Amino acid sequence: MAKIHELSENLTNQIAAGEVIERPASVVKELVENAIDAQASRIRVEVQHSGLKQVSVQDNGSGIAADQVDLAFMRHATSKISNERDLFNIATLGFRGEALASIAAVAHVEILTSTDGQTATRAGFAGGVKKFQEDAGSAKGTKITVGDLFYNTPARLKYLKSPKTELLKIVDIVNRIALGHPEISLTLASDGKVLLRTSGNGNLKQDVANIYGRKVAEKMLTVENEDPDFTLYGLVSQAGLTRSSRNFISILLNGRYIKNYQLSSALLDGYGNKLAGKYPIAVLAIEADPLLVDVNVHPTKEEVRLSKEKELSRLITSAVSNALLEEKEDSPLFQLTPFKEKTQLDQLEFNLNQNVVDTRRPDDFKLEAAQVAEPEKVPKAAKAAEKPAEASEVPEYVDLNQVREDDKYVLTKTWDRHVQEQTALPPFAGQETGPLTSRADQVLSKHLPALKLLGQMGGYLLAGHENDLYLIDQVAARRRLEYDQILASLEKDENYQQGLLEPLVFDFSVYDYQKLKDQLPLLRQLGLEMEDFGQNSLLMHSYPTWLKGEVTVQVRELLDQILASRQSSAQGLLKMVAARAAESNVARRVKLTGAEAADLLLRLQTASDPYRDASGQIAVVRLSQTDLNKLFKKG
Repeated sequence: MAKIHELSENLTNQIAAGEVIERPASVVKELVENAIDAQASRIRVEVQHSGLKQVSVQDNGSGIAADQVDLAFMRHATSKISNERDLFNIATLGFRGEALASIAAVAHVEILTSTDGQTATRAGFAGGVKKFQEDAGSAKGTKITVGDLFYNTPARLKYLKSPKTELLKIVDIVNRIALGHPEISLTLASDGKVLLRTSGNGNLKQDVANIYGRKVAEKMLTVENEDPDFTLYGLVSQAGLTRSSRNFISILLNGRYIKNYQLSSALLDGYGNKLAGKYPIAVLAIEADPLLVDVNVHPTKEEVRLSKEKELSRLITSAVSNALLEEKEDSPLFQLTPFKEKTQLDQLEFNLNQNVVDTRRPDDFKLEAAQVAEPEKVPKAAKAAEKPAEASEVPEYVDLNQVREDDKYVLTKTWDRHVQEQTALPPFAGQETGPLTSRADQVLSKHLPALKLLGQMGGYLLAGHENDLYLIDQVAARRRLEYDQILASLEKDENYQQGLLEPLVFDFSVYDYQKLKDQLPLLRQLGLEMEDFGQNSLLMHSYPTWLKGEVTVQVRELLDQILASRQSSAQGLLKMVAARAAESNVARRVKLTGAEAADLLLRLQTASDPYRDASGQIAVVRLSQTDLNKLFKKG
């Protein structure tokens, strides 16, 4: 049996690093939290190559004395707690004393720190070992530079995500910290480009504008509430401003970003049924007695245990409900479509031909029986005699009130050529041809045979084939057909565009903006002609015609769905977008005429999957003669 032995200090540091330092974003989080604990009012974060090459965090905090630099890089050495009682009364973001030791164990670290702004200390560490220490000059505060992360743990380096993903992780955590500390000026730069800068003036709404955009900040409502144990302050979005995931909910407890499902649910409960399956944008800052919070339950301290969690949940729900009740809603009368005065001659005003005739029928127009009869044939000689001499000239426009016998105004110049091309193809050329439908269509047609419409009941169609009865959910069937049509146009890149008179500007958070910039080619394939507009904004010039409803709302929901999707392939995203568009375009059942219902059954035969819509909802149910006998308990 192997002997038990004590692990070396370097190995224990690497093990601790595996719990605390998962990726470059973890380094940023630990160093920024240390800067906040050092009472810094300005913090600058710079990363190179998404933090994989270098991470630098500089602050103007209290600094570290020269004789304490070595202690700062030792495990379980900290200035934030001193006894067991302090462990249950933690008022700082860090307290374990593991961060610097864990980072130095898996990277090259250099620290430059000063406590008075005159003399400073520079020291270097690598692999958990101190390499050098020297005197230097620096402003008051600390600058820590981390390079070559995971250089001695290649397995950890191998499992990191793409540079873009790692950068987005860094952006996300800095955003959360900035929202929790509006009194601190935070700057984030990547490869020399500033991604985020907050003013540090304590204005939370201004920070929301910097992170999520000005238009979002304008629609945020203030929430405030308190009881003897908790004080709550924050911003929540109006019920009409939603996103498709919980990623825009930030809960900060004593300045620390935490993940807590019950508190998030309490926030959603405050909206009642106004969200319709969506999620709000929210920043909730909670101040609580440290004795009620146990933060020592998770390596990264993102999860905490709370005493009186139910009381806090009720406080959040009440605060959100009150904020929504105080919101001044516009009168429904002003939300109606405005009256349009000019409706009859709008189109004519666009046509510069002064001879164009208004061909609209009067309201009292009636088609008499005599008018639908075949026009009486008049000899050409008689017609020529009736025409005045000047009428022989070609008119500048077509007289729609005159019956014409020639095809001059029906056939195009390329008619003859198209006829020749078509007649040269089978079956007109007399060649033997196979079936006119593809094999795939034949197989699907066998699965859903030609159905005879029997009737309609509610939102269902009743159809029959031989001795089988078919029940068709018209909504699911129409969604399947809509999905196939949209997906086909997306795959063939045949999106018909609707241009905008004025381009629409969409503002995003830094995180979403960086993510969508890489998706611009895909957005163009979807029919969204968007371009980078700077300042975390995208400019849209046109949108696809298959997008129905309010353009701004539909495009925003579509972009949110793309951002929230875990689909990595372009084909998967196309299918997801087509399914969402089909569900949105076919929202409810409609009364179909007999011809429309028959046409629906006919088109359903060639659908990619006639029995289900894109979401898996059943569209067709078949009841055979045997099934019917069983229902009626017949032998």
